[in-house]
Amino acid sequence: MSKSLKRVERALAEAGVTGTVLDMPATTRTAAQAAEAAGCEIDQIAKSIIFRAEISGEAVLFITAGGNQVDAAKASALAGEPLGKADADLIRAQTGFAIGGVAPLGHLNPIRAWFDPRLSAFDVVYAAAGTPRHIFPIAPDLLQSLSGAVAADFVT
Repeated sequence: MSKSLKRVERALAEAGVTGTVLDMPATTRTAAQAAEAAGCEIDQIAKSIIFRAEISGEAVLFITAGGNQVDAAKASALAGEPLGKADADLIRAQTGFAIGGVAPLGHLNPIRAWFDPRLSAFDVVYAAAGTPRHIFPIAPDLLQSLSGAVAADFVT
């Protein structure tokens, strides 16, 4: 079992959420792939989008509904500094995850995070569990709480 997957399972277990990680038969790297695998609407996929804060150099996280796109200007305003593309090395160093399996929780280091209110329209959403083939179902309010994300409007 991957270290990343174990970290997500541990974070969920510590929060009292157990036995929820799903091992999908195919990749879930994209929101569309994850929605197809989970048999849900694309907006029920909680995407973890990482940007590089251009002044501080840290990674910042935007958890958004699968069908939404992050608006760079709105996201930068929330972060309080310009945002740019985060490379694989920064993402791995900050979160411990590789692109395609970045979970919204269980990060190696604390990360500033924001949460798309669209996700709250559902009873259950699905998020990456640290690998391109693992996802977990969770109530949106619990996901927001566990990730430490602040609800905000940052989508186009």
